[in-house]
Amino acid sequence: MTITPRHFINALLLVILALVPVITDWMGDSFYTGLISRILILAIAALSLNLLIGYGGMVSFGHAAYLGVGAYAVGIGAFHAFEDGIDWMLNGYVQLAAAIVGSALIALVIGAISLRTRGVYFIMITMAFSQMLYFTAVGVETYGADDGLSIYSRSDMLGLIDLGNEKSLYYLIFISLLVILYLMHRLVNSPFGNVIRGAKSNEARMRTIGFSPYRYRLTAFVIAGVIAGYAGFLMANLNDFVSPDVMHWTRSGDLIIMIILGGIGSLFGPLYGALAFLMLEELLSSVPYSIGGLHLGEYWQLIFGPLLILIVLFARNGIDSFLPGNARRSE
Repeated sequence: MTITPRHFINALLLVILALVPVITDWMGDSFYTGLISRILILAIAALSLNLLIGYGGMVSFGHAAYLGVGAYAVGIGAFHAFEDGIDWMLNGYVQLAAAIVGSALIALVIGAISLRTRGVYFIMITMAFSQMLYFTAVGVETYGADDGLSIYSRSDMLGLIDLGNEKSLYYLIFISLLVILYLMHRLVNSPFGNVIRGAKSNEARMRTIGFSPYRYRLTAFVIAGVIAGYAGFLMANLNDFVSPDVMHWTRSGDLIIMIILGGIGSLFGPLYGALAFLMLEELLSSVPYSIGGLHLGEYWQLIFGPLLILIVLFARNGIDSFLPGNARRSE
């Protein structure tokens, strides 16, 4: 395989991300380790959604539901371990299995129903399911309802990984990102991925040559849900807190913005998009200026919105447009 400037830029980004804990130790400020950890988790979730939107043409506004399922698998386990003394529910592997199986089953149900529709109907059904789970979490007083659920002890990985150590957790997140990037690359360039992309371009033709797009799309839908559920597992351990807000449809909207910002249908686009989105949020929310008594930092979306519009108008493939080479050929 020929090494292109695009490969070099992507590799350089990964090297910088690998050195983040070292750099923050040198700076004496661990805040950025936590910030980049959050960015990488959302990049993993955005990667999974990009499989649906970028490669499959399935615009899901309910993808954040799987983040919530994964996060609550950790939160509920920690709650019962702390409140009821059920120690095995703090086992990280049990929580991870619950996150993955729960996300897969819910994605299977949502996908089986929503994939029988198209366009705005698909969007509305996925959003409706997400909101159903959101209001369910809001209504369960045992697990904090609208106030959320504090996690007093992170997942116990039985000595293999200490998630209580910020560096260990960071490198688990970073390695998870690398693995998912590799698997996503293999998946979209496999015969399975070709069917998904072919169905996006011309579903009738795929049926004519003997493929069933519904089954392939449903499989992709479940895979994406499982990856997002895993991201939720990581997010709960990072934040030591989980709330119903993580499942709200607006969180799915944030993931879609990251994909648009980075580049729809490109492998590294969601990562660049997550970095840009959260770095801009951090930067713009700290703007000290006011206009007519309106503090711009509190309403950073007023600045971010026009920036996003300009990107959509003049860089149709987001940040990916500015990288040399063709993403689909070189990644």
